[in-house]
Amino acid sequence: MAETFLFRIADSLIAKLASQLYEEASRVMGLYHHLQEFTHTLSLVKAVLLDAEQKQEHNYELREWLRQLKRVFCDAEDVLDEFECQILQKQVVKAHGTTITKVDRFFSSSNPLVFRYKMSQQIKDITQRLDKVAADRHKFGLQTIDVDRRVVHRREMTHSHVSDSDVIGREHDKGKIIHFLMQKNPIDDDQSLSVIPIVGMGGLGKTTLAKFVFNDDRINECFLLKMWVCVSEDFDIKQVIVKIINSANDSASLAHAHDGQQNLNILDMEQLQNQLRNKLAGKKFLLVLDDVWNEDRVKWVELRNLIQVGAAAGSKILVTTRSHSIASLMGTVSSHILQGLSLEDSLSLFIKWAFKEGEEENYPQLVNIGRDIVKRCRGVPLAVRTLGSLLFSKFEANEWEYVRDNEIWNLSQKREDILPALKLSYDLMPSYLRQCFALFSLYPKDYEFVNFEVTTLWGALGLLVSLKNNMTQEDIADQYFYELLSRSFIQDFVNYGTTYTFKIHDLVHDLALFVAKDECLLVNSHIRSIPESVRHLSFLESDLDGKSFSAKSVGVRTILFPKAGVGAKSETFFSLVSRYKYLRILDLSYSTVETLPHFIGKLKHLRSLSLYNNKKIRRLPDSICELQSLQVLDLGGCQELEALPKGLRKLISLRDFVITTKQAVLPENDISNLSSLQYLTIESCDNVKSLFSGIELPVLKALNVSSCKRLESLPLDSKHFPALEILCLRICDELELSKGHEDQNFNLKLKTILFTSLPQLGTLPHWLQGSVNTLLSLRLEHCHNLEALPDWLSMLSCLKALDIADCPKLRCLPDGINCLTALERLEIIDCPELFRKFTLQVGEYWNQISHIKRISIVETKDLE
Repeated sequence: MAETFLFRIADSLIAKLASQLYEEASRVMGLYHHLQEFTHTLSLVKAVLLDAEQKQEHNYELREWLRQLKRVFCDAEDVLDEFECQILQKQVVKAHGTTITKVDRFFSSSNPLVFRYKMSQQIKDITQRLDKVAADRHKFGLQTIDVDRRVVHRREMTHSHVSDSDVIGREHDKGKIIHFLMQKNPIDDDQSLSVIPIVGMGGLGKTTLAKFVFNDDRINECFLLKMWVCVSEDFDIKQVIVKIINSANDSASLAHAHDGQQNLNILDMEQLQNQLRNKLAGKKFLLVLDDVWNEDRVKWVELRNLIQVGAAAGSKILVTTRSHSIASLMGTVSSHILQGLSLEDSLSLFIKWAFKEGEEENYPQLVNIGRDIVKRCRGVPLAVRTLGSLLFSKFEANEWEYVRDNEIWNLSQKREDILPALKLSYDLMPSYLRQCFALFSLYPKDYEFVNFEVTTLWGALGLLVSLKNNMTQEDIADQYFYELLSRSFIQDFVNYGTTYTFKIHDLVHDLALFVAKDECLLVNSHIRSIPESVRHLSFLESDLDGKSFSAKSVGVRTILFPKAGVGAKSETFFSLVSRYKYLRILDLSYSTVETLPHFIGKLKHLRSLSLYNNKKIRRLPDSICELQSLQVLDLGGCQELEALPKGLRKLISLRDFVITTKQAVLPENDISNLSSLQYLTIESCDNVKSLFSGIELPVLKALNVSSCKRLESLPLDSKHFPALEILCLRICDELELSKGHEDQNFNLKLKTILFTSLPQLGTLPHWLQGSVNTLLSLRLEHCHNLEALPDWLSMLSCLKALDIADCPKLRCLPDGINCLTALERLEIIDCPELFRKFTLQVGEYWNQISHIKRISIVETKDLE
């Protein structure tokens, strides 16, 4: 049985129909009465959906009834979306239409009379279908449950570093592995690589144990170089080498890590081998190969030989795998077999996640119930942690007993199956969170998620709905991320300020596949047909878009290409896309098409269109500007694009715009008319010399300008950018930040600043002083001519994070750095003078920064 997500859909439809926008527009179009009837029936059905979704497991007729409802609901979403498209179209015609376009529209289906008739017929049909299906609800004896009371008690966001207190019951395992790693190789085999496998079932904590070891001080002292590579199911030797080199580089920023990955991918194997040898030559290293599935001995021997060429004596490889045969294939010593936690350790771990520290002492009855719950988890930490998280800050015994006594434990299962524990936690998720979680199934295992790409996906599908008017999509998405983290459904969380990354465990990914199997489809070489129920497609392999599929469904909402380098390459793919007129998301990243078909402009429901890293496309059809519902347009990396399409001002819903073009002058007047634009990225626009001369972008929150070789000036002020909070400037060789700011009023209220590879930057520009009371994060990277930080830096009363990397001429921090009482993180990498003066405990000026919670001062170049 897979999820239907019906309560969430019904809730969303009712909220839309109740909005002032729909009420006013429906009255004007004469559709108010029809929509009221539909809303009434929908409310009656919604009242029993929560009970129906809980009882469907053992009732085939009920499951079929829910499937029928889903078909009606999905069609209703499309009809109401068309209604919304018409409202937006009217706004565009009113603001930008001409006599010619208005005359044309009289003879089209967009004519108000034609549209009113068409919509009334569609709404009548939907209402009749819903009435017919809804009438059957009485025969199932369903209870009325109007409100989803499954709530989440939030924890604070964490980071991926594993400290000793985070790991329970693994000290003995850790000690044994460290002993192996620090042992010298036998004298007669001193030059060979020792490979130590950790073997255990999924969810047992192999990766956690490896991290526990990896971060130990003894390991830091023993190995000059440490590298961590997640291998997973795709054992492609070239990609593994790329990951090893990237890990050896240990990039200081997320952005540069991604750039490095792309640059390395264009190298051939000979070039990669040379780079690998240079990275490893003469160094005693520890390499962790996490989550290995490869059973091909030939591939392993080839990889081992490449690594071994540069290995210094005593270098080690630590492997984690579920397979004993893989461990035998790779290991040079006996495998470390990881066992389940003892009952007492399991209970300790459960208590750690279910209570605040010491809180369990007040609830002995709950602890006793908890003991029974962890017995069912069979010593598997992932199951223990997930159920502990589920019950965090819940103090009613009946809630704990529900988990202990749930019938899901009685399902037939394999001895090592922990899916019931995870499914139980999923079943108790709030309905609004379920479909958001299920969409993780569209990505491959071990995928590193970035918050903004997930936010785009959820937002484009209308899943980010809040009862509070002042919450943005990003605010709501952040709340959902917090909730998923609180339930242990996401892990390896790393915060980069405004951006953060995370992963999901393989078994959690299996759960996402399980609950989404009727709705989402991962398209690989084994897929022959696309079922009618599927709404979201994800292509994971190259050249599959040219394959002929049997596709019954026309209701697909999402097409993704989530893997770097895998994109649309054939005309056959676009014939498939042309079937899906209700698409919300079309991802053509890494495609190789030179032009887009004109039908793209007819996909009026489209919310997100990405052409990221298309290296061949030269022009775009102007019809793209007819997509009034479009919220995200990503043209980043389209380096052959000669010009942006004409009529951009008509994209009145566009909130996120990424631009790469050969144009020397961007159509700034059109851009300034994008009334919803909040996020603007301008990258690799090599012919642009200046930006924003006098235009206003009143709701713009984030500006990212990168790799614009000739850009000289970028005037910014609060008059023209009153809402700007995030400013990221990267790799602009000619950019002088003081140019164009001579006589302006500088009251920008920035929260985040990132300056990377700006050779003209000698000190921070004076106009940033307007942000002294708002700035939360300041990051300066690879600014090789940065010599001093201004004294007013010590006035940044809200600053929480200060990160400085590879600024070799920077000799000191400003006086008064100790006045930054809000500062929680200070990171200094490859700044030799700062390293000498502020070294932990012993630096001359250490006392000025000793109050900061998290300090990292590293000179990596000394390690090479």
